[in-house]
Amino acid sequence: MADQHLTSHVSRLTAGKPLVAIVGPTAVGKSGIAILVAKALGTEVLTADSRQVYRGMDIGTDKPSPEERLGVPHRLIDLVDPDQPFNTGEFRRHAVAEISRLHREGKVPLLVGGTGLYVRTVLRGLWEGPPADWEFRRSLERDADVNGVDWLYRQLFQVDPESARRLHPNDRVKIVRALEVHHVLGRPLSEEHRRHAFADRPFTPLLIGLTRERSVLYRRVDDRVELELAKGLVEETKRLMDRGHGRHLGSMKGLGYKQMAGYLAGDYDYEEAVRRLKRDTRHFAKRQMTWFRKEPGMQWLSIGETESPAQAADRIVSEVRRFLAQLEADKLTSDKLDKEHLSA
Repeated sequence: MADQHLTSHVSRLTAGKPLVAIVGPTAVGKSGIAILVAKALGTEVLTADSRQVYRGMDIGTDKPSPEERLGVPHRLIDLVDPDQPFNTGEFRRHAVAEISRLHREGKVPLLVGGTGLYVRTVLRGLWEGPPADWEFRRSLERDADVNGVDWLYRQLFQVDPESARRLHPNDRVKIVRALEVHHVLGRPLSEEHRRHAFADRPFTPLLIGLTRERSVLYRRVDDRVELELAKGLVEETKRLMDRGHGRHLGSMKGLGYKQMAGYLAGDYDYEEAVRRLKRDTRHFAKRQMTWFRKEPGMQWLSIGETESPAQAADRIVSEVRRFLAQLEADKLTSDKLDKEHLSA
């Protein structure tokens, strides 16, 4: 049942555009905790996950089942098919529309996920960048096919070392885009990002980062992989490939599908696929933490090994209560000052 005290705060504060975001690395426990927080707030979960936007990709993205959602609506999932293009700008448009709807309904939006760029662009705007130069992009793709992604990465390091250091050396899509931006604008992508500086502030956010002791988190990663395999990750990957969703698609390069597709193609055996998936997921979790640690205003909540999702959710709800109370106090002060100014 929703906390009536909290929901009454929200209904009075929608003009201030409050937004609560719960973020953190994969396997930290975001989904289960967020559902309990959403129930307490009487709101919905807005999922910030670049893989859960794809329909039919459920097990490998750890998408909560309808039963696991406990009656809490989940938005921003199942938006496109795996072979349809989808980018950060499209996500932001969908997210802002959902946030605006929840504000109109007097509810606090709850943004939950591990895709840092999605969260950042909702909170601080988006640098759209120049349109694609398809001829140049295709030439880069050919270069990558012939010489490898490492060759492209070295080219990027020569023209934009700051962006190169920020990107993973195997992140072909982002390396190509960074080189394309430099080619089109004649200046580095990193310089463009500094100019924009993600300076928009469309909402008043409470940003909560979930974390666990590293060995505990990595054990949870391994457990999640085993659970996904037991649920049928290999079979799900095969169904997607049988439907024509090949390994070249960005959606199929995500964790789980990439490793299982390699196994199904005969690149390596099952045990090696599992080993790679666990290793790559741990590396991914580490990169997520690195990203979120750089986010300003983050309030970190360390979850104890024996702490239940309900206990962690209660701690977050307490933070939300303080956050909304402060917003209300700030609004009262602002209204008072406005009245004094008008009567002067």
